[in-house]
Amino acid sequence: MTAAEQLAANSAAALASCELRLREALDDGGPRVTDPALTTLAAGGKRVRVLLVLSCAGQRVEPTPNAVRAAAAVELVHMATLVHDDLLDGATMRRGRETVASAAGPDAAVRVGDFIFARAFRELTDAGSPVAVRLLAHAASELSLGELAQGRAAFDAELTLDRYLARVRQKTASLFEASCRIGALIGGASQAEQDEVGAFGAAIGMAFQIFDDILDITGDSTTMGKRRGADLRDGTITLPMILALQDPGDLPELLRGRLGDDDVEAVCERLAAHPATARAREYALDYVASARAHLEDAIEVADTEALLALADGVVDRYS
Repeated sequence: MTAAEQLAANSAAALASCELRLREALDDGGPRVTDPALTTLAAGGKRVRVLLVLSCAGQRVEPTPNAVRAAAAVELVHMATLVHDDLLDGATMRRGRETVASAAGPDAAVRVGDFIFARAFRELTDAGSPVAVRLLAHAASELSLGELAQGRAAFDAELTLDRYLARVRQKTASLFEASCRIGALIGGASQAEQDEVGAFGAAIGMAFQIFDDILDITGDSTTMGKRRGADLRDGTITLPMILALQDPGDLPELLRGRLGDDDVEAVCERLAAHPATARAREYALDYVASARAHLEDAIEVADTEALLALADGVVDRYS
């Protein structure tokens, strides 16, 4: 059992409380909205953001109701983005289940995602912290800007490393950072500690997304619950591609074109074996090391052992 799996096992009671809160948050929207929302919830997930909130609050074992609400709120924002992402990407499967867009249609996916998003802010408002609401609202805004930036850069083989990293900060790292800051705030941590765990979350979010981009190239479709090569199909330029485009040979020429389904698998195989993918992994590991460094000082409330296990889990997910 990995450190992350052990952490989840040790946090089972708290995670169960959050799952119940998530279900209750979604349970009264009427069958046309609630049923697909609950189906999305039932698809599960790693609940990394939930664990970040609870761990930064120092309440991973016996969380207060407000910590549970805060953790649920962050997870609901994440769920809403997945529903909308699947619609925009034309994805039919996620975590081995049919997406809302595929099962119920695009109109339903828009409404279900909006409903989940609204319920997130109701949950956090009930937790009684206007500052936490502001933190989550900022993260949601950044996330939306990151998605827009990704769409504008589709099939742009000239995308720079700086623009890619800025997109990842907005699209993924912002919600990881907010999870940690909100947890620390709910737990009564000092501003200095909120800043440190926030920086931890941002760095872990960067690593998480880079590893996710690598997995889209190297992963197994059955294990992932979706087809690999999705980024190649929809023109999302990721770090392994940016680094590969800098090298000589015919692979950059392939990456500059629009690939058919028959070509995607072959290009994935070539990218997986290319030194660019190994270099991308080093970028991710550097972010993990940076995240760990932020836990060395000013930490009195957060469960640093749990946060370090979560950092290990980000690496284990790829290994």
